[in-house]
Amino acid sequence: MPSTQTADETAPYLAQFEAVAANGASAVPAWLKQLREQAIQQFVALGFPTTRDERWRFTSLKSLAAVNFTLPKHRDDVTPESLQQYLLPGDKGVRLVFVNGAFVESLSTVPELPTGCTVGSLAGAFDSDVVREHLGRTAPDGDNPFTALNTAFANDGAFVHLPPDVVLERPVQILFVSTPQDQPAMSHPRNLFILERGASAEFVESYVGLTDGSYLTNTVTEIIVADGARADCYRVQRESKSAYHIATTNSQLGKDSRFGLTSVTLGAALSRHDISMSMQGEGGDGTLNGLYLVDEKQHVDHSTVIEHAVPHCDSHEYFNGILDGHSRAVFSGKIIVRPDAQKTDSKQTNNNLLLSEWARADSQPQLEIYADDVRCTHGATLGPLDEDAIFYLQSRGLNALAARALLTRGFGDEILKRVAIPDLRGQLEVLLKNWLDRGEQGQGRLSP
Repeated sequence: MPSTQTADETAPYLAQFEAVAANGASAVPAWLKQLREQAIQQFVALGFPTTRDERWRFTSLKSLAAVNFTLPKHRDDVTPESLQQYLLPGDKGVRLVFVNGAFVESLSTVPELPTGCTVGSLAGAFDSDVVREHLGRTAPDGDNPFTALNTAFANDGAFVHLPPDVVLERPVQILFVSTPQDQPAMSHPRNLFILERGASAEFVESYVGLTDGSYLTNTVTEIIVADGARADCYRVQRESKSAYHIATTNSQLGKDSRFGLTSVTLGAALSRHDISMSMQGEGGDGTLNGLYLVDEKQHVDHSTVIEHAVPHCDSHEYFNGILDGHSRAVFSGKIIVRPDAQKTDSKQTNNNLLLSEWARADSQPQLEIYADDVRCTHGATLGPLDEDAIFYLQSRGLNALAARALLTRGFGDEILKRVAIPDLRGQLEVLLKNWLDRGEQGQGRLSP
């Protein structure tokens, strides 16, 4: 039985779930209704994690649990012009726009696609056997209360299903927008990407806030990359500085498949991203890249798990963080090599650059190896800019500010150079530059 405190914290969510079910909005297939009901019970049983939970010991959710988030009201005043800065310039590919968690067709664009492709709103595909088969397959509710909460309220999100050997030439852009509400609101986007054998696509998944207020985005993305398929996913989080952003991204890789995820985090007062990548077919290759830029009292937490279940797979993980003010970053990365996963090659690195003496970073790289013919490495660093490197650059004619700028931007560019979409990489480079140029009293973060 859940504790009294847990029951008090989860009661508002249970009440809203019951209200949605009672007013007829749950007119969905029986399998989904059952899935939602099981998920809300799982959430109530688990409650919000506390710092006594090893996976959350550096991240307190007391402030989040204290807010009574409600389901948002529909807003139809978002204009295409207000979204242009968040989209790839001039791109004519797929654009799926969701406002407060709901698909908005008038803001979206779905051009003609190859035969057999399905790209659009998940809410419009709940009757599909493909959705029924795969929803929750790579991101089960299990012991993650936020995944359970997302499943309970799962109503919409992006659904992409590519048949065998289909290649999308342009990126699929998916934009989630939060707008002002009368009271703190919550949305629970659920995304499902399925790439059948030999298919290939790029995804740009963005989360933005058009309000400075407090709200919760609790999102789950499931990605299934079949044998010989390739998926490159880019994720940009630019929520309000008063928002809460909780995310789960789980992927499953088949034989000879390729998967890449690059995550860039700038927004939210508190951000947590759980990432899981499971290598289920020989010859799979997966890469996780991350860059986080935080300041003031922002708190960012990344928890990653890479599972090698079969032989002859490679994985690579590179996360860099730049911290200023009184911000805090947490990174926990685990590589699991199962007994049958011989010839595994896995590398993990987490580096943190502290621009402020008050900033703090906690890093926990971990290896669990149950096979004996593997190559696995991990490492972590944290600290300020290297004064010797600054002195060296000054000796070559740069002033102190220019030297600090060159080193810091180079630290961020280590991740951004891995972005294979030129327009997106350019946008992210501008975001990095603008973030570094901001500082107290307009002096910039890089001032000595």
